[in-house]
Amino acid sequence: MSDLTVNVKHMFDTKQPDTKQPDTNPGTVIRTPAPVPVPASGPGLVPLERLEAQICELAGHIAAATCRFLVLLGDFDARRGWESWEMPSCAGWLSWKCQMSSGAAREHVRVARALRDLPVIRAEFAAARLSYAKVRALTRIATAATERGLAEMARPMTGNQLERFARAHRQVSRAGDAAARTWRRLSWRLDDDGSLSGTFRLPPLAGAVLLQALRAAAGDLEHPHDGAVPAQTSAPATSQTPEEPPASETSPSPAPQAPVKVTSSSAADALLVIAEAFLAGQIATAANPEVYQVIVHVGTGVLAGVSAETPPAGQEPGHPPAGRVPGHPADPARCHVEDGPAVSVATAHMLTCTAVLSWMRHDHDGTLLDIGRRSRKPTKALRRAARERDHCRCRYPGCESRRVDLHHIQHWVNGGRTCLENLLSLCRYHHMLVHDRGYLIAAAPGGDFTFYQADGTPISSSPPLPAPHGVIGDCHDADITPGTIIPPWYGEHLDLDYAIHAAFAHAEYQARQHERDQQMQAYREAHPEYTPPAPDPDAPEPEPRQPDLYGINIITAAQNLGKRYARSSS
Repeated sequence: MSDLTVNVKHMFDTKQPDTKQPDTNPGTVIRTPAPVPVPASGPGLVPLERLEAQICELAGHIAAATCRFLVLLGDFDARRGWESWEMPSCAGWLSWKCQMSSGAAREHVRVARALRDLPVIRAEFAAARLSYAKVRALTRIATAATERGLAEMARPMTGNQLERFARAHRQVSRAGDAAARTWRRLSWRLDDDGSLSGTFRLPPLAGAVLLQALRAAAGDLEHPHDGAVPAQTSAPATSQTPEEPPASETSPSPAPQAPVKVTSSSAADALLVIAEAFLAGQIATAANPEVYQVIVHVGTGVLAGVSAETPPAGQEPGHPPAGRVPGHPADPARCHVEDGPAVSVATAHMLTCTAVLSWMRHDHDGTLLDIGRRSRKPTKALRRAARERDHCRCRYPGCESRRVDLHHIQHWVNGGRTCLENLLSLCRYHHMLVHDRGYLIAAAPGGDFTFYQADGTPISSSPPLPAPHGVIGDCHDADITPGTIIPPWYGEHLDLDYAIHAAFAHAEYQARQHERDQQMQAYREAHPEYTPPAPDPDAPEPEPRQPDLYGINIITAAQNLGKRYARSSS
């Protein structure tokens, strides 16, 4: 696939139903639309053509600079430079040091690792002929043997077309992959109203286990009482002769029970029943049952019938007291899941009927819990208060772990008290690090903490990015023009079936060619005296190779397989 115009020119449908083809007869004048006039108002207004060129040129610079950034990140990750900052992973360091979200940091590290083994895609990315969005999609499907062909196919595609192509490519690749059959995942998100939604994928056997559990739990929901007699319903009157026994004296055979029809709502309820049963079993036997409890924080105003929308006397609606935010421990109207979304007042009232209630007292600042020096181990109330203040996460800068311990800032053996001001949530790794390395922790009013290394160097919770020096063009060596980043696409529709077929056919051809080269290399090493015959300049031109029946069947099968999986993904 060295010639892009020959190999992928049929990937797009050139005839569009709403596109009017120009008349190419001699003497026909094709009129081009006039440029949009620039408004006269506003001195120094940049023309739209120049503004568009600046945007495209800057997009090219951003792509080339992003490639440089990912190359440096891959080298930093390979040399494990993040370990010097006591970070558990390179993504954690990137999220802390470069102000990225955890998901974006993990994706950048993934792409950076993949680019180390993909020199062709890396070169196209460095020259700004491929954007970061395209490189993200290509690194999910490209290998060292297929990257050249995929990079050529990606050039005329848009970002959305390449995402569709990558999804179809992965589906076809997984059809014969044994490892893909055991691949599993589960992702969730919180909607705007606090509801939980997500997707999951399980192997066939694990999926059958889950479906069987859901069906069984749904059946228990439909029949909560074994042996219950259904309610009597009125039946139409029937004629009965004196010789016939009454209908009530007959003993008909029991009718077979109809299978329970599992709906989407009943399956969701069944999943909740399974989760509640697991948590209930763990709470009954666990040494620390609070790990398996769902905690809801409810203010006294909610329990008394005052909602969050009802302000106290003397306070304007929509204006909380100074220094307080929604969900503040001292707010009597708060009602939310711990480290989670808000719940309704009706839900909180329902929980008071069956849930275990425990009280936590707060002052106007929300911090007042102390059990003194009589006990080193924090009580359950202190653990709940610390978990709420620290949002169930490790407080070490850059760490987002939820598996935490409570650490005494001033150690117990040195006279430290077991109070909320002297307790801090740390994961196991950073908890051991603080004790082994002698790190210092200073508590500030308002629940803030500052970490210091053993030599007194502070560790910033969110280090600022350095001020930029120079221009963005100094960050890379690419020759960028306004047309560098623009793909050669003119509105054609992507023929996904043909694109998938061409990609796999080219990969198969490259694999056969590589195998032939290896066989020839092995033959030359075994027969050093062998010399390939010189080509005869007078020999006739060989006829084009006609594929045999076996080759036609392979290509047809690959094309049908690609079409089937491509349609299922669209």
